[in-house]
Order: sequence, then C-alpha cells, then structure tokens
Amino acid sequence: MGTAPRTAVIGAGTRITSWLAHPRLLLAIKTAIAVGLAWVLAHLVPGVADEYPYYAPLGALISVSPTLMSSVKRGAQTLAALAIGILLAGAIILFWEPNVFTISLVVGIGVLIAGSRWLTAGGEYVAVAALFVLIIGGQDADDYSIGYLVQMGVGIAVGLGVNLLILPPLNTSAAVLRLAEFRSLLSDHLHDIGKALVESWPPEHEDWAGRSGTLVDTADRVREAVGQADESRKLNPRAKLHRRDLEKDYEDLTDLETMTFHVRDLTEVLAAAIWKSPIHAEVPQVLREPLSDTIHAVADVLTMRNAGEEIGEGVAAAEAALRVLLARLDQQRDLDPSSLSPAATAAMDLRRMLAIMQESAMAADA
Repeated sequence: MGTAPRTAVIGAGTRITSWLAHPRLLLAIKTAIAVGLAWVLAHLVPGVADEYPYYAPLGALISVSPTLMSSVKRGAQTLAALAIGILLAGAIILFWEPNVFTISLVVGIGVLIAGSRWLTAGGEYVAVAALFVLIIGGQDADDYSIGYLVQMGVGIAVGLGVNLLILPPLNTSAAVLRLAEFRSLLSDHLHDIGKALVESWPPEHEDWAGRSGTLVDTADRVREAVGQADESRKLNPRAKLHRRDLEKDYEDLTDLETMTFHVRDLTEVLAAAIWKSPIHAEVPQVLREPLSDTIHAVADVLTMRNAGEEIGEGVAAAEAALRVLLARLDQQRDLDPSSLSPAATAAMDLRRMLAIMQESAMAADA
C-alpha cells in the first residue's frame, strides 16, 4: 500500500475512533437502551398503569442526561411537575368543568409555575400534565393520572439506573483539555504580539489585534467545561477511581481569566497605539525589543505550565526581561510622555500577569 492510501486509512481510522469515543454517542446508546428497557418493564406494571405503557419510554428519554446529577435533578423535578399538573387538573375537575376557558387557565398557571426557581428542569411538564389529564383523561381522569404518573416514574427510574450502571459520565478530562487549550491560546496570542513588535513598523502582522472577543469566548467555554466536570463527579462512583482536584482547576481558571483581562488590555493598548488614529502613539524603537522579549517570556511560562514543567525558572526569566523593560522606560524620561504611555501600560499588564504566575509557582512549591 502506498503512502497516500495508508495515510487515508489511518486518517479514517482516527476519525472513526474519535466518533465512537464521543460523549454524544454514548449518551445516545444509553438512551436507546433505557427506552427499550422501560417499554418492556412498562407492560409488567400491575393495575391501571398497565393501560398506559407508552409513558414509561418517555420518562426514560427525559431522565438520561449527560451527568448523573443532572439526571437526578431532571427526573425528580419532572415527577414533581407532573404531580403539580395533575393536581391543577384535578382542581378543575372538582370545582369546575373542562372547557376552553378552564383549560386555557390551567395551562397558563402551569406555565407560570414552570418558571419557578425550583423547577429549573422538567418544569414544562406542569402544563403538559394538566392538559393531558383534562383532554386525554376525560372521564377516566383518575385512572389516567395514576397511570401517567406511575409509568413516567418507572421510565425515569430505568433511565437513572442505566445512566448509573453504564459508564456514568465523568467529564474531568474534558476540563483539563480545555484549560490546556486556553493556556495555549493565550501563549500563542502573546507570541504573536511579541513577533509583531519587532517587525517593520508599523507591523503588518495584525491578526492578534482583533482577537479579544475570541479570548473572552474561550474563557466562557472553559468555565462551562470545568463546571460540567464538577457536576459530573456528584453521585458518580467513578469519581472515586479517577480523583481530580477540581478546586485547583477552578483556581487555575480564575488565574487565566484574570490574565485574559490583562492580555486584552495589553492587546487593545498596543493595537490602538499602532493603528488607531485617535490615540496614535508609536512605541519608540528603543522599547520595542525589550517589550517583545518580556511578552515572549510570559508566553513561555504558559507553555511550560501546559507541558507540566516547573514554571519557577520561566517566571524568573520573565521577571528579568521585565526589569530590563522597566529600566529602559526609566531611561526615556526625556521623551514625550504620550509616546511612553502604551509601553508603560503594557509593562504594568505584564507585571500583573507575572504576579499571578509567581503565586501559582509558590503554591506549587508549597
């Protein structure tokens, strides 16, 4: 087999493996198993509930969620919502009669209740249950209500059981990966700025100037990933086998978010100084190289952190580069202050980022 076909086969194999390992596929498989099992068990439920087996698969479908904790919350809140909806429908049957006005009224009340803080998941079933009882239950509203609630409960129990027994999701690896990607993005961004500062002036390399929004969006996605990892540990027996200090991950995320603020400030200040006319102030030639060196040194610390290396030496090198930059700034006091302000502001941002890195290095050594 030639090189090209072999590469194509390897690439296809990698894509298939990645697809098979995707959390969404596992969720789909577990949901399918839960729905099928719920349908089988629904026909074994005694009493009037046996007449409404189709609600068990619906309960299973509802309860299988990406994490065990979300499954428990959604299942419990859905059952609570069903009970409330059935009670609302029961009040209509006892004190009035189902008609256009009362059905509309009970649905409106159900929608209001669904918006409460303690029915964050499954709340929509308040109105659904009330509507089904009044319209489908009809003269057999009592039996229908019992069958509906019992079979949904059976399905939810099956869904929770399947989610617990078949590889309960643990998303800590995804959080670690997102944190590493975030560091890489910040590091690459800083390196891009450092390179631009020593290009021909004004720099032609300006992709970094419009990347602030990407940094913010990435920070939001990383926080979401860490939050999902934290939730995936709750009630999860696999968490005992795969221990991870998520408190440390939250601390790392907070540090990166704070650094992102300073990186964005540094980016906007330098971009405005170079290209935006209202506050145009060219960074003096004598300051560009030490500023570039400091930015590269700070970026190198992030790269070292991602590689699992001790960052103490990297932080020390960045501090040394910053001292050179500050000394060079002190030597330019005879220049117009407006021409020094962009570099001085950038130096302050870099100093603050280094302070965060110093704390991280000290915490790692403790």
